[in-house]
Amino acid sequence: MENHKENKKHQEAEEKEEKAVSLKESEYLKLKEEADKAKECWEKILRLQADFDNTRKRLEREKQDFIKFANEGIISELLNILDDLERTVELAQSKHQDLAAFLKGVEMILAHLYEMLKEYGVKPIEAEGKIFDPNLHEALMQAEHKDIPEHTVVEELQKGYLLNDKVIRTTKVKVSKKSISSPEPQSPS
Repeated sequence: MENHKENKKHQEAEEKEEKAVSLKESEYLKLKEEADKAKECWEKILRLQADFDNTRKRLEREKQDFIKFANEGIISELLNILDDLERTVELAQSKHQDLAAFLKGVEMILAHLYEMLKEYGVKPIEAEGKIFDPNLHEALMQAEHKDIPEHTVVEELQKGYLLNDKVIRTTKVKVSKKSISSPEPQSPS
């Protein structure tokens, strides 16, 4: 048994030894040329992989910067509106303006805000008098009305808005329903 183990070890040692192979010079040169090409391709792959990784990291940084500063324009405009509101409040507190002038200032600020929102693609959802649409409206209340068709928006409780035709806030509404007529009293027979 021990003799068998020694033979096996001897065979393994022989297999591990490098064997010399005879080739024609032309075959050797062709193999060497192909090995050089393979090495060149491998190096090219490594460079491309590094370029790809660098590009991916740069795009990720740019994406993070974009997300971080995407709202900069709208924030700047909102700061201008905030300044107008602060000035209006200061004037009202110092009692240098009457109520009508104060109201006029607030209306001008609101107009400025609506115009800014419009520039960014925000517009209010029309609701009152329209047929209830669950994609645009959220019914909070119902009211009986004889003169108005059922499922008509009779009152807007909170404005809804679209951003470039996408609903960003539904309009909270009161909707009409059929009035339940009380049964007429029957006369005794």
